[in-house]
Amino acid sequence: MKFIIDCIYLLAALAITPTVVYRMVRYGRYRTGWSNRFGRITRKDPALKKCIWLHAVSLGEVNAAKTLVKELENRFSDFEIVISATTDTGFARATAVFGANHKVFYFPLDFSCIMRRAFRGIQPAICLLMELEVWPNFVLIADHLHTPVVVVNGRMSDKSFSKYKKIKPFAKEIFRKLSLVLAQTDEYARRFIEIGCPEKKVIVTGSLKYDTAQITDKVEGADALAEQLFGKIENRKSKIENVLWVAGATGPGEEEIILDVYKQLAQQEQFSDLCLVIVPRKPERFNEVADLIMQRGFGLIRYSEIKGKATEDTEKKIINHKSSIINVVLGDTMGDLRKFYSLAIIIFAGRSLVPLGSSDIIEAAALGKCTIFGPSVYNFQQTADDLLAAQGGIMVKDKQELLQVMEKCLSEPTFTEKIARNGQNVIRKNQGATQKTIDRIAKFLNNA
Repeated sequence: MKFIIDCIYLLAALAITPTVVYRMVRYGRYRTGWSNRFGRITRKDPALKKCIWLHAVSLGEVNAAKTLVKELENRFSDFEIVISATTDTGFARATAVFGANHKVFYFPLDFSCIMRRAFRGIQPAICLLMELEVWPNFVLIADHLHTPVVVVNGRMSDKSFSKYKKIKPFAKEIFRKLSLVLAQTDEYARRFIEIGCPEKKVIVTGSLKYDTAQITDKVEGADALAEQLFGKIENRKSKIENVLWVAGATGPGEEEIILDVYKQLAQQEQFSDLCLVIVPRKPERFNEVADLIMQRGFGLIRYSEIKGKATEDTEKKIINHKSSIINVVLGDTMGDLRKFYSLAIIIFAGRSLVPLGSSDIIEAAALGKCTIFGPSVYNFQQTADDLLAAQGGIMVKDKQELLQVMEKCLSEPTFTEKIARNGQNVIRKNQGATQKTIDRIAKFLNNA
């Protein structure tokens, strides 16, 4: 089977090479980490400790792993933890969060020879896969070496489920070799079982993302961000942060909708103090969105150009809606989205009005903010359902509904506060998955 898989990979590699090269040249992606991708990985302390290999694909999975890694550190200090990621953003985030104490590297390409080299270098006692990163050769080699592979925070979206069903005979051979699947919901558990996981190996533990979401009204660095945007608090004529709308982690085709709605709102006298911040999901789109903001007739304020600065000139530039030009702030820095969220009165979760599955709605709701999202929420389906059922979030299907909901939220503060409060309560009630996950993993580690 490994030979067949390798042949398929080789054909796929030949097909996508032009795309990879283009992105390397055009966007600067995939330029680093190739030694890791070809399986050359060394641990920090291979001689003295057993090893836990945790793989988190990208930014969301890395963030979801934070409480899990912390608990593993506390309960299994005799194990070294190594963390891999696939994307550049995932690697950067993993390095920032875990790099001081743990080895962070790019996930190897799933060719059998490369993956064998990686396993020789890491020698893991257990492999933990965040959500659904089940690579065939990875699983086959781990099975051959009698290394347990556990899917944690398991999730199988409609799209992934449909794909796996098309290759179910093959998928079943891989999924049945998993040691354990700790699924987020009953529905995801059912899908894992249908694809081929033995029912006794699938357990519902809830979503780790609820645990990593900090339920708070205050975020470190938010005050400094407010000063950079709006000037020193004693010089402000109003608490401008209370009328801030943040569209976070937006996707292609979505910014146009947001800008059109904002223009209609800002031209109404009662909403003339509303400020908009747009933070695209991918850094390579920063310039594209900057151009779009100007093409739509707005003034552009790039946060990267004012970060660290707070002047009266900056304040006037941002909040002066009496002029003919309305300004929009572009969040074109990394690591500041949560700070923007903490200053907002309303948050729109991006990648949900376009078919991309939504950005993190848990984080927004946990901060006690009125959270709005579109119908494409397959990455957070259970959370979206829970928020809607508890009136802790608002779903809009298109631009017109978004405009109507924004008008209602801005006109009725009591309604907005109720949505925010209910949403935060939903997040609070669903926490606890980390402890359930650790308890299940412990049964493997205690025998390692």
